[in-house]
Amino acid sequence: MTETTSISKVTGVNGNMVSVEFAGAVMQNEVAYVLPADGSRLKSEVIRVRGREADLQVFESTTGVKVGDPVEFTTQLLSVELGPGLLTQVYDGLQNPLPELAKQAGYFLKKGLYVYPLDKEKMWSYTPVAKIGERVKAGDTIGTVPEGIFKHRIMMPFAWNGEWTIIWTIEPGDYTIDTVVAKASDGAQTREITMVQTWPVKIPITAYDDKLLPRDPLITQVRIIDTFFPVAKGGTFCTPGPFGAGKTVLQHALSQRSEADVVIVAACGERAGEVVEILREFPHLDDPRTGQKLIDRTIIICNTSSMPVAAREASIYTSVTLAEYYRQMGLNVLLLADSTSRWAQALREESGRLEEIPGEEAFPAYLESLVASFYERAGLVRLKDGNLGSITICGAVSPAGGNFEEPVTQATLKVVGSFLALSRDRANARRYPSIHPLDSWSKYASIVPKEKVNVARQMLRAGNDVNQMMKVVGEEGTPTSDFVTYLKSEFIDSVYLQQNTFDPVDSACGSKRQEYVFDKILSVINKNFSFNDKSAARTFFQNLRQAFIDWNYIAWDTDDFKAQEAKIDEQLATA
Repeated sequence: MTETTSISKVTGVNGNMVSVEFAGAVMQNEVAYVLPADGSRLKSEVIRVRGREADLQVFESTTGVKVGDPVEFTTQLLSVELGPGLLTQVYDGLQNPLPELAKQAGYFLKKGLYVYPLDKEKMWSYTPVAKIGERVKAGDTIGTVPEGIFKHRIMMPFAWNGEWTIIWTIEPGDYTIDTVVAKASDGAQTREITMVQTWPVKIPITAYDDKLLPRDPLITQVRIIDTFFPVAKGGTFCTPGPFGAGKTVLQHALSQRSEADVVIVAACGERAGEVVEILREFPHLDDPRTGQKLIDRTIIICNTSSMPVAAREASIYTSVTLAEYYRQMGLNVLLLADSTSRWAQALREESGRLEEIPGEEAFPAYLESLVASFYERAGLVRLKDGNLGSITICGAVSPAGGNFEEPVTQATLKVVGSFLALSRDRANARRYPSIHPLDSWSKYASIVPKEKVNVARQMLRAGNDVNQMMKVVGEEGTPTSDFVTYLKSEFIDSVYLQQNTFDPVDSACGSKRQEYVFDKILSVINKNFSFNDKSAARTFFQNLRQAFIDWNYIAWDTDDFKAQEAKIDEQLATA
C-alpha cells in the first residue's frame, strides 16, 4: 500500500480527466488512485492544481467513476522501477509487463490491474565492485550482474545527494533484486542498497560528469543514411512520412543493423495490428552483432491506439527513462519512438479537456516545448568513471496526408539533427528505403568525405531538373548530354540509395564497404561518356546498373566480390 497524504473526493469527470477536491498537500505530476464503487484502484497523475482542486489524468477507462468517489493521493511522482530484468520485456506505458498481465487477465486487460515490472523471484549472480570504506556518489557502480550479453551495473541510487561511504557489502552469490547488497552512510544516516531503484519518468537522470556534443557516427548500415544523411551516437533524428511509406520496416532495419548496444522500441499510439507485428517479429530476428536474437537486447513499450489514451503520454517518458538507465552503464542506446504524432494527439486531447487556449490545429500552445524537452534527453555523456554512454533518439512522425508543414513535424524539425523525409512517391515506385534524397538533410558528419557526397548530391539535383524538363518536352526534345545526366542520377538512386532490406547481404552495408562502393560510383559520375544516341546511353546504363546491383548482393571482401568488380571495370573501359 502506497503512503497517502489525504483522502479526497471526485467533483467532476470528463473522459479520462477527473476533477478532485482535496484538503492536504498535492504535487504536480503526483500519482493518485481513484477508487470507484466497483472496488478497483484506477491509477492517475495530477496534471493541474488550482487552489483546492486538482485535475487528474486517469490511465484507465473512467466508466463507473462518479462524483463523490474517494481519491487517494500519494507522495510519489509517476515513476519506473530500474534494475536487472528489463531487457526482453514487453511493457505498457506504465511499465506493467504485458505477458504477466495476460496471464492474470486473459486477452482483455482488466481495469485497475497493475503488476510489478520486474521478476522478484529470479536469482541474479551478484558480484560486488565497491569496497568497504570507498566513497561513492549517485550513479557510481556498486556491483554487477550478468544480463544477456552485458554486465548490468548495480548503481548508487540516482536520487541520493552528496558523498556516501560503503560500510557493508554482501558476498558474491545468487540473490533476488530485493536483497540488500550494500549499505552506505553519509555520516548522519545509513541506507540500504538493493539491485532495484525507482526514478520519476519526467525528470532526466543526470548522474554524469559532462554532456558532450555528438561526434561519432552511429553506423546504421543503411547506405542512404550513413553516407548522405548520417546520424550521430547521442544525436536525434526523425522519420516523417505518410501511411505506407515504410517507417516501421525502416525502424526494424535500424534496430537490427545499427551499432547500438540496447534498443528500446516505444510503440506509442500505433495500430494494434502493427504492434502485434513487432511482437511477433522481434523475438525471431537474428542479431548480427551477437549471433543471438534481437529481443535479448531490446525493451518494447506498447501503448496501442486501442489502449487508454492517457497512458500514451506516459509511454514516451517511460521509454526515455529506461534508455537513460542503460546509458548510465556506458552503453549506446537507440530509442525508436513510433509515433510521436500519436503522442502529440494525446497531448491535444489532454489540453482540450483542460480547456486550454488551443494552438495551431488545436495542438497545445506548448507543443514545441514538450517535443524539444523529449529530444533533449538524447545525448552523449561522460560518466563519472570516464566511460561514455549515449542515447540516440529516432522519432517517427505520421503527418496527416504526408503534409510536412503540420505542427508536429515542424516542431520536430526545429530540434533534431537529421531529417529523413519518407516519400509516398518513392514508396509507390518501390524505391526503398523511401527516404527522399532531395528533401532530407543532416547536420552530422558522414562516413564519406563531404566533398564526395556533394558531387553525388549535385548530380541527383541536376538529374531531377532534367527529369522535370522531360515531363514537359519529352525525351525526344532533351539533349543527349542532359539525358546522360538524368541516367547518372537514376544510376546513383538504383544502385546506392535503394537497398533490399530482406536480402541477407544487401540488408546490411558496413562503413568500409560503403566507402569502397561509393568511390566506384563516383568514378562513373565523373566519367565523360560520349554516346551516339540516347538508345545507346540507356542500354549502357541499364547493363551497368544491373552489374552494380548484382555486386550489392555479393558478400564483402570475397573472391566473387572482386570478380564482379573486375567485370564492372571492364564494362566501364568499353564505354
